[in-house]
Amino acid sequence: MDGLAWYGVRCVFRHRSLGVYEERVTLWTARSLEEASGRAEAEAREHCEVLGDVDYVDSAEAFRMDEVPGEGVEVFSLMRESGLPPGEYVQRFFATGNERSG
Repeated sequence: MDGLAWYGVRCVFRHRSLGVYEERVTLWTARSLEEASGRAEAEAREHCEVLGDVDYVDSAEAFRMDEVPGEGVEVFSLMRESGLPPGEYVQRFFATGNERSG
C-alpha cells in the first residue's frame, strides 16, 4: 500500500435529546496513527453537523490493523483489567439493558 496501513478509529458522541452516548469505529488508510486519527476526528465533526443534535466529545482511540480488512479480520479490540467474574463484567460494561445499536 505504498506506506499506507489500515487503521480503525473509535470516536465517542453524545446525542443531546436522547441522552445517550454512541461509539463509532471507522476505518481509514493512512501513513500514521496521527493521520488516521485526524481524518477520523474531522469526519466525526462532519457527522455531528449532518445529524444536528449530536456532539463529538473529543474522544478518539486509534489502532493500526495488521491485516487488510476483510471477512473475519479484527477491527477493534479493548483490554481492561477487572476482577469481576465474566457474567458481572459483561453486565457492568456491555449488557446493561440500555444499549442501542445500529
